[in-house]
Amino acid sequence: MTLTTSDQMTDTTREKHLSPRSTTAFRVRLGAGALAIAGALFVVYPALRPFSDETSLQGAAAFASTAWLVAHMLAMVGFILTTLGLFGLHLSLQDTPAERLSFGALIITWIGVGLLLPFYGGEAFGLHAIGQRALAERSADLVSMADEVRSGAGLLMFLAGLILLAVGAILAALAVWRSRRLPKWSGVPFAVAFALYIPQFFGSQPIRIGHGLLVAAGCM
Repeated sequence: MTLTTSDQMTDTTREKHLSPRSTTAFRVRLGAGALAIAGALFVVYPALRPFSDETSLQGAAAFASTAWLVAHMLAMVGFILTTLGLFGLHLSLQDTPAERLSFGALIITWIGVGLLLPFYGGEAFGLHAIGQRALAERSADLVSMADEVRSGAGLLMFLAGLILLAVGAILAALAVWRSRRLPKWSGVPFAVAFALYIPQFFGSQPIRIGHGLLVAAGCM
């Protein structure tokens, strides 16, 4: 009876030691899955988003379409999943020389995504409502309100968020490079992709889809 109780206590102690590790491993896998899904969404977003003359009723039709709404919602989910992925990366790099860097990347990216999501909300829902009203009234003048949604303090927050996102991605790549746990080069595409996020907005749809593929490669 004494031996059985002792064995049970040993097993319980072993489980206590193993449980945190198994929990961390599970969370790292969730983070990896989040990054993989985010990468796919960043390809679907520009592929699904309608591109048109946004100063006419053609632009209003694009804004009012379901594809416009769904594409931007997928982009928002992609950014959220990216932060969850970096959380998993941070967990995987604990007890390595890169732990502080990975934590910094996580925090900066969280702040960046928090700053840019309101702008994406305006793009998704605000422009969608403008497009519907413009079509209902057959008024191309209403489409010009899109410029008001995309300007001012909201635009500044959006740009600040994208800059912080780029900084976070670069720090994540540096953390991977210094970790001695992951292949050094594996974070480079991720950093390059998010550093190019602002310039890609000035490109055509094929360029933006190509950039989405680069983001997907970095996330994978």
